[in-house]
Amino acid sequence: MSDGARAWIRRWVRFSAVGVVGVGVQLSMLTLLAGWLEVHYLVATALAVESAILHNFVWHEQWTFRGRALSDGHGRLSRWVRFNVFSGALSILGNVFFMSVLVGRLGLHYLVANVLSIASCAVLNFAVNDRFVFLSPSRDDAAGALCRAEG
Repeated sequence: MSDGARAWIRRWVRFSAVGVVGVGVQLSMLTLLAGWLEVHYLVATALAVESAILHNFVWHEQWTFRGRALSDGHGRLSRWVRFNVFSGALSILGNVFFMSVLVGRLGLHYLVANVLSIASCAVLNFAVNDRFVFLSPSRDDAAGALCRAEG
């Protein structure tokens, strides 16, 4: 097996481990906010999802993609925005799409379908984060410059 393939597998395993813990963060925050603090469930859901996104970003930046870490705050902020946009959109849209197909068309039980949806979205999220969010520092600088020029 090539070094590149080993590095890709190592990143995938780390990405998945962070994602599993992120699910726990999200469910814990939702329980705390909606269950214990009685925050409206929609507000609690949005805050719980964002807490998982923030958790996952920090761990991906420091562990999963640590060879691609950035030292300056502006670059990290640009990367965080891309992570929120890409991961958030993929997670929400992907889960809705896969659930509609797996439950609505194939008749799977919603819990089984949800596990399959999460797994499918994880593969897509990893590919997007590996190629578009957690770039090498030189490619990340170019992406940040492009975002600043367009904004």
